Order: sequence, then C-alpha cells, then structure tokens
Amino acid sequence: MNLNRSLKARMRRTLLNWYHGAKRDLPWRTTDDPYCILVAEYMSQQTQLDRVRHYYDRFLKQFPNIQALARASSQRVLKAWEGMGYYHRARHLHAAAKKIVRELGGRIPNSYEGLLMLPGCGPYTAAAIASIAFNQPVAVLDGNVTRVICRFFAIADDPRQPTTRARLRQVTSELIPPGQARDFNQALMELGALVCTPQAPRCDRCCWNFGCQARQLGLQTALPVKSPSRPLPHHQIAVGVVWKDGHVLIAQRDNHGLLGGLWEFPGGKCQPRETLQQCCAREVREEVGVSVRVGRKLMTINHAYSHFRITMHVFACRYRSGTPKPLACQQVRWVLPHQLRQYPFPAANKRLIEYLWSAP
Repeated sequence: MNLNRSLKARMRRTLLNWYHGAKRDLPWRTTDDPYCILVAEYMSQQTQLDRVRHYYDRFLKQFPNIQALARASSQRVLKAWEGMGYYHRARHLHAAAKKIVRELGGRIPNSYEGLLMLPGCGPYTAAAIASIAFNQPVAVLDGNVTRVICRFFAIADDPRQPTTRARLRQVTSELIPPGQARDFNQALMELGALVCTPQAPRCDRCCWNFGCQARQLGLQTALPVKSPSRPLPHHQIAVGVVWKDGHVLIAQRDNHGLLGGLWEFPGGKCQPRETLQQCCAREVREEVGVSVRVGRKLMTINHAYSHFRITMHVFACRYRSGTPKPLACQQVRWVLPHQLRQYPFPAANKRLIEYLWSAP
C-alpha cells in the first residue's frame, strides 16, 4: 500500500501532537534505560499497562539492574511477579537477564534481530524494545495498533493471517517518521488504548477521524474482523490442604508449562464418575505420595485463565501415612501457615492462603 505523501505527513503530525497532550503518565516513559524498558515490555505481554504499573516499580526496587536480576534466584523472581499471572514471562525475563550478563557483557541488544535471540522476546516485544529503548524504525503491532490501522484503512482481512499481518507491518512501517519511532509507536498504541477502543470507539475525539475509512463506512465496531471464539473449557479441580502437626503440605510445580515453578496445594482435575472427595484423595496420593483422610470443604474458588476456567474445591485433609515425595512435581515441603506468604503461589490460591494465614 503506497500512502499519499500529504496524507502520511498529516497522519504523523496529528498523531504526535495528540500524543504529547494526551499520553498517560507511565513510569517507563520517563526513562531511556533499556533495562527498565525491557522489564516493562515483558510485563506488558498480554497485560494492560494500568495493571503493569502496580508491579513495575516494586520489581525494579528488588532488581534495579540487569546484573541484579541475573543473580537472583528463580523463586525470588517468581515471588516478585506474584499476582500478575502468565508466569512464563517472569521465567523468560530471568533467563534473558542471565543470557545478557553471561553472553553479551551485560549489554541489552539494540537491534530487532538481536532482541529476537533473547528468551521470550518474540516479534512484538523485540519491536517494542528496539523502538522505545533504541528509537529503531521498527513497526510495533500489538492489538491496539492492529485495530487502529485496520479501521483507518478499512482492512477487512483477518489480521491473524500472515499475509494480512505483513500488510499491516508494511503500512505501519511506512508511517513511522524518520528519527521519531519511539514516540510514534507509543502514540499509535496509545490511540488504540484510549480512543480507538474495541467497543464504543471515541471517533469524535480521534485525531485521525479526518481520514478513517471505517468511520466513513460505519464499520468501526466491525473491524478488525474476528473469527468466532470457542467456549472456554471449564474444569472441576479438587485440592487438599494436608495437615500434620500444625504444618501444611505444599508442592512446587515443574518449571515448564503452566504456572511453572510456583507452589500449590496438591490436587488436580476430577475424573468422570469420581466425587470431589475421591478426586482429592487420589490427586494427593499421585502427586506427593501420601494417604490422607479428606475432611470438610474449606471453600470453592472460581478462576479464569486465558484458555480455560476452573472451579477449585478446597478440602481440609488429615495426613494418614506415607513419606511425601515429588511424584508429579519437583519438590514438596511441610510449612507452617504463616510461612506460606514466603512462597510464590498462583493467584487462585490467594483467598485460601489468606484464610490459612489468619486462622487461629
């Protein structure tokens, strides 16, 4: 798509003028430190910026530079990340810090291609860091940018298709003003976040409404096109809080996969024709190798992940026999209830931990 020179100039000018007056005051926008921007971009994967703000400062206080992060234990990093979800990001960020310190002399790569070599740094994150930290003229295609470009040019093809993705990248790259990639890319993302929103876009306030083809055609909410979404699977989970001599038994998940490296109370999915109590006893036995007597239900917790939902039924259990061992986890540990806060747990466990910590 070849853009008219005057249109391109107007789009650049109006967007940057709007951005300088309307941008949110976010802490990583007040620094040009590549490390701070690296942390912010890893945190921003699949997470809204207003939520990232609550974790960003706290994380940097614990790990103020790339060397401090590389030296830290994985458990300390996961604990600092606790509550933000998508814990693979924390593991990838930690691995990237180690790679940068051990193999790259502590210097974060300043090119898109170099950043792609870091663990967990995919095309979007690499483009964002290259652009924002180093002002490289690389198109940053997140959901906000995709929505704005699809609407302005009335692109009715599925943006998840490779050919459409390439077209969007070409158009966005052509729009970037020389020497102003940092501000332009952030401005485009901000426009999608604050004005060109998925539902009820504020077209009357949009700095690009003078040429938006979707607005002219009345297709604002129809673009970008979306494939029909499938209903999320819903799993029934039984979990046991196993007591012995005032201690409870916790297990650490394997490092790979969902919630890798976090701690949890042993349990798992209920099988067909199995009661929740039977499931709890079986899962505890299969995961940590002990026999328990399943008692009263403590609580029921509903929680949604990106690709499925769970209803977690939590039972108080009494230890009966067996030596705890990591059969389906990487380690097990008896801890006092007040020690639970020292360990990184998934967000779904927060209510339970608060209950156990405050129980007499």
